[in-house]
Amino acid sequence: GNAAASGSAAVGAARVSEAVRSARSTVTSAAARGPRRARLNLKRIDPWSVMKFAFAVSVVLFIVVVVATSVLYLSLDAMGVWQTVNNSLQSLVNTTGGGTEAATAGGGFRITAWGVIGTSMLIGAVNVVLFTALATLGAFIYNVCADLVGGVELTLAERD
Repeated sequence: GNAAASGSAAVGAARVSEAVRSARSTVTSAAARGPRRARLNLKRIDPWSVMKFAFAVSVVLFIVVVVATSVLYLSLDAMGVWQTVNNSLQSLVNTTGGGTEAATAGGGFRITAWGVIGTSMLIGAVNVVLFTALATLGAFIYNVCADLVGGVELTLAERD
């Protein structure tokens, strides 16, 4: 019984060493060939995944734009820029002599924090909707065109 067990162990060890030898030769020949390359065609883009991704990116950009606008407004406000601009607007409207309507309109329009940041938020919200819708529409259009001409050809390669 013992001789049979040691014989099968020797056969198993020979198989393992043969597998290791063939794996090593495969790796060295692949290394000599250089990085593997694969040519693929991008046939279809899933519109649902594009919509989710575009929405996430546009929400992040919305937050960035609102924060940047707020920081810019507050730093210019700290330098007194907006006070000067508002005074210039008021004096410009009053000196043109447009009557009482123009004077009240000029006095009524002032650059304020809520006006600037609120406008930035409104434009950002419109951008979120438009960016998401246009990216999804782009995926649909790509799918139709890829059905006609076969898609975009990609060549993927391993790193050197």
